[in-house]
Amino acid sequence: MPSIYPFTAIVGQERMRRALVLNAVDPRIGGVLIRGERGTAKSTAARALAALLPKVRAVRGCRFGCDPDQPTSWCTECRERAASGDPLPIEEKRIPFVNLPVSATEDRVVGTLDIEQAIQKGERHFEAGVLAAANRGLLYIDEVNLLDDHVVDVLLDSAAMGMNIVEREGISFSHPARFILVGTMNPEEGDLRPQLLDRFALSVDITGIRDARDRVTIIENNLAFESDPEAFRKQWLPHEEKISRQIASARTMVDKVNYARRDLLSIAALTASLNVDGHRADLVILKAARAHAAFEGRTAITNRDIALAAELALPHRIKRGPFHQTEISPEQLQERIEQLQGSSSEGEPSEPEPKEAEAEAQKKKS
Repeated sequence: MPSIYPFTAIVGQERMRRALVLNAVDPRIGGVLIRGERGTAKSTAARALAALLPKVRAVRGCRFGCDPDQPTSWCTECRERAASGDPLPIEEKRIPFVNLPVSATEDRVVGTLDIEQAIQKGERHFEAGVLAAANRGLLYIDEVNLLDDHVVDVLLDSAAMGMNIVEREGISFSHPARFILVGTMNPEEGDLRPQLLDRFALSVDITGIRDARDRVTIIENNLAFESDPEAFRKQWLPHEEKISRQIASARTMVDKVNYARRDLLSIAALTASLNVDGHRADLVILKAARAHAAFEGRTAITNRDIALAAELALPHRIKRGPFHQTEISPEQLQERIEQLQGSSSEGEPSEPEPKEAEAEAQKKKS
């Protein structure tokens, strides 16, 4: 197996790295689209992230790597094995990295059912596709703008549902398809349709680094990696292990991160003030804010978390406004959120905090 360039050795591109890490913490966010010029470490970052992720528990012998602790998401084969009383052995496996070729067809992506074998022998035979290989891993699509629109739509549907369901001639087969979706593209070669663009949860526009010293560091790091990949990886191993532990810890606590109604109002007010179409952005910002709080080891989101999430969730969803003219920093977004909070709270009674509400309920009972 060839050595992978360390994720933590990538110079700059902070927003791209943050977007990838947040999806690693919570794949339910819905993936990230990285748009940028050639030679800006887009594919390097995607491969490095997959190598960074911790191992996962899986059902041994399962073609889809089903999670033994999530029976509701098991594939058809694992459900049948469990129903027959067969024990489901467990193993630890590395996160798969699957590269989808631009020439991929729908059948290659979702898999196929052998109808002839089902009719002649009465047996259900499913030929697994790319979505099966990518389950609980990272699915990377280079030049996603050159992929057939229908195939992109199928991929995004599966990423949103977390399941792949194939039905042919009354025969059905399902398996989990929850993965970190990473698409990269060069805008010079054409853009995605707006409908597909909106389906990517996060978006990052990156350019080459202009600072001369940083560019020198990039040259030195790449030469060192090419000269001795293993020695270079060992040099960065402590940094890799640290962020890997952070991601593993954040995955266990992301569902425990709390948010108040005030946070939801802040998100809704921000997206409404920027004339964002639809409601997908609101949900994405909340999920990404919770993932960021979990990554930093906190159990409640802050305005800062919301601002950092909005910086990644809004650029590709706003046709006109500040993001079209110039970039807005997280600090400016945070200031805007606080202004919206101040204006919305004027003349309105404040809601009791959870602990206060609980105390008030106890008084009423007594």
